[in-house]
Amino acid sequence: MINRALIRIKIVQILYSYHKNKGKSLHAAEQELLLSLEKTYELYNLLLLLAVDITKYGEKRIEMGKNKLRPTKEELSPNTRFINNKFIAQLAVNTDLAKYVKDNSLSWAEHADLVKGLYDRILVSSVYKEYMESKESSYDLDKQLWRKIYRKIFMPDEALNDRLEDICIYWNDDIEIVVSFIEKTIKRFVEEKGIAQELLPMYNEEEDKQFAVKLLRNIISEDERFNALIDEHAKNWEVDRIAFIDVVIMKAALGELTDFPTIPVSVTLNEYIEIAKVYSTDKSSIFVNGILDNIVTTLRNDNKLLKVGFFVKETK
Repeated sequence: MINRALIRIKIVQILYSYHKNKGKSLHAAEQELLLSLEKTYELYNLLLLLAVDITKYGEKRIEMGKNKLRPTKEELSPNTRFINNKFIAQLAVNTDLAKYVKDNSLSWAEHADLVKGLYDRILVSSVYKEYMESKESSYDLDKQLWRKIYRKIFMPDEALNDRLEDICIYWNDDIEIVVSFIEKTIKRFVEEKGIAQELLPMYNEEEDKQFAVKLLRNIISEDERFNALIDEHAKNWEVDRIAFIDVVIMKAALGELTDFPTIPVSVTLNEYIEIAKVYSTDKSSIFVNGILDNIVTTLRNDNKLLKVGFFVKETK
């Protein structure tokens, strides 16, 4: 699940904190990075559990309606399509999810107000109305409903986002990428697999965890050299006026460019330019791109690309 795009974002966040909190050791930074990645996987499982708990709450609401002193006709004969969603029924007994929830003591019990609020927002949504009124009924449609709920209701919901930030500082800005992982998970679900349906593993490849630690170590250990490179190629800028986050992003990019020769230069540059677009100012991506491109050009011209782990020298 945790891919290199997410790792790069987390490394930029950890580096920002590392430089702002002077005195933190490299080991402490590494541990914080790994914990941050673990917490992202925890959020993935917690948000999957949220769908199950909202459905359970819906069941309770229907039962409460039936048991009222003077229930309405609709309360006596409710449309149970939502609470009988086949995808949720399968997810509720999923072996992987159940084990993770138990091992990590995950629960929404202390956030009943949030569960209620999200359920109410689902009920008034066009996504819910279209689903409940559809004449078609299938496992695939049940999956599609929840993919839409995660994308259109959960992801932009301010109350949910605020609550997640309150629960864990590492979940700030994580919901969008985690929802993309959940959408991928829902798409992969097959009804015939029942409780044995696999969820996404924490890491796509074990090498990705090694990539994260190695990259962070290289960036921090080569901090002075990267500062010098940035200073040298920011001649038309007053370095002390450059946004600090831009400097951090460029250092992260240089750490990858100088120690991972198998990753194409264009891939690395594009990844960090995209991070600049999201986490810095409107003009940052252009600035970061220009400085990094100048550094790469200079190193190529000086035939230093084979030195200290730089990319393999291009041949004609």
